[in-house]
Amino acid sequence: MLIGIDLGTTNSLVACFRNGRAELIPNRLGNVLTPSVVSIDEAGKLYIGEAARERALLHPLQSAAVFKRSMGTDRDFRLGDRHFRAEELSSLILKSLKEDAEAHLGETVTDAIISVPAYFNDHQRKATKRAGELAGLNVVRIINEPTAAAIAHGMAEQNDAKYLVFDLGGGTFDVSILELYSPIMEVHAIAGDNFLGGEDFTKVLCDLFYAHAGVSPETLDVKTRAEVRKTAERCKCAFSDTPTIIMICNLGEKTHAMPLTLQQYEAACAPLLERLRKPVERSLRDARVSLQEIDRVVLVGGATRSPVIRRFVERLFGQKPSLRIDPDVAVALGAALQCAMKERDREIQEVVLTDVCPFTLGTEVVADNGMFEESGHYLPIIERNTVIPVSRTQTVCTAHENQTKVCVKVLQGESRMAANNLLLGELTVTVPAGPKGKEAVDITYTYDVNALLEVEVHVRSTGLRRRIIIQNSKNRMTDQEAEARMAQLAYLKRDPREEEPNRLLLLRGERMYEESTAEARMAIDRAVLDFERVLSRKDPGEIQRAREKLEKFLDEMEYGIQSE
Repeated sequence: MLIGIDLGTTNSLVACFRNGRAELIPNRLGNVLTPSVVSIDEAGKLYIGEAARERALLHPLQSAAVFKRSMGTDRDFRLGDRHFRAEELSSLILKSLKEDAEAHLGETVTDAIISVPAYFNDHQRKATKRAGELAGLNVVRIINEPTAAAIAHGMAEQNDAKYLVFDLGGGTFDVSILELYSPIMEVHAIAGDNFLGGEDFTKVLCDLFYAHAGVSPETLDVKTRAEVRKTAERCKCAFSDTPTIIMICNLGEKTHAMPLTLQQYEAACAPLLERLRKPVERSLRDARVSLQEIDRVVLVGGATRSPVIRRFVERLFGQKPSLRIDPDVAVALGAALQCAMKERDREIQEVVLTDVCPFTLGTEVVADNGMFEESGHYLPIIERNTVIPVSRTQTVCTAHENQTKVCVKVLQGESRMAANNLLLGELTVTVPAGPKGKEAVDITYTYDVNALLEVEVHVRSTGLRRRIIIQNSKNRMTDQEAEARMAQLAYLKRDPREEEPNRLLLLRGERMYEESTAEARMAIDRAVLDFERVLSRKDPGEIQRAREKLEKFLDEMEYGIQSE
């Protein structure tokens, strides 16, 4: 049996597809939302979900929550005298969901599709898959949360449209721009903030309360701070029903009451709202889409229930968001629909998903600004939000006199400096010793929807080629399967210079260069060099535009033709 799981920061859900529809699966208490909280008592007994959430108020040092933010890191969570990593805690949640599904369905569950924030990096995705396997699940696919939500909304509305998915959960924020034109759902751009969510908006209320009471939270015990946070969460939710709340809580022997209006709370949240705005603007820029072109704004995640968030969204987009599906459950329902597509269920229309790289992939180089050289710079090879599968090539040259080795560090991220990006792997090749800049090395990255990244390094002078395949750990793809998949993508790695239209245009440019003199020759040389740079990036759309531009230029130079 295959199930879909929304592994959330605050709550997690499980769903399946049966009887022709996506179905949420209740937990042992009859609720579809299972709090993502783990607690352990002195005897070593584990508590998961609602029981753990209640126990966390009494025993905060023996409990853990909001650990999703630490997926893929070395952070250690201490529960009593035991230590856990974030993926181990997540595995306990997943195991509980698996057991709930088996009890509800009356059959063994072996496989799962698990959702993650679209902006999760490679390490975070690996950790999520590892958590599933620790829970006894074969994770057949990792799906981005906004994509899952868009599938649910697209299936429900049956309308072709451009969607902006505004996904604000308990601990993470994603924004994705997708377009549905049946049966294709194309992801245009992804952006986000992995450390921004509903928990941060709760913290604003806590900080306001501490300031009102004139108390520093560091002076309070852990249990009192947990009680304040619980009260703040309840008051935050109350704003959905009333424009004014009174937050009452005991701090030591004194009871403090803080009246607060929605307007005052919204003003205090201004820095967080500004942080929400930036990924939205980045995704629109990357997708080359204006606000006016967005047909539907879809809210996902429990934090979007807040009137502060909904007012912000309405002001930003100039339209009311789509509320056809409960934002708490949209991702789980979409994951279940993806299960049906995976199993090719005849009762559901198959949707072809295209996806993008959420982060840029590149390598470390030495930069020369004309005055001095500086190592440690980042050279992008596959830019973020490039449609996958994709293959791109960049050429680098030796940076030092008598250099005999070139080390290619495979990096993921957006920082200008290599050290600030995520290291995925390394590959070293030998080159003949010689003057600086003499040896040219082609670096080709090929990336597919299964998060397989092939890195191939080609030394031009010797013909030496070396390659590695970087894949999500524990993804159950053997070396042979990975090699077979890369063989299927060989068409992406064809040199565009060898394609007949491009080769013909380069030959024409060379002929005209030889026939010309002075300024005309220099202009042709610059135009051809620009075209060759585009060819090296292997982007079909970019190549098409560059080819048309060069053809127009050469026509004007040779025939005096001014094209429209």
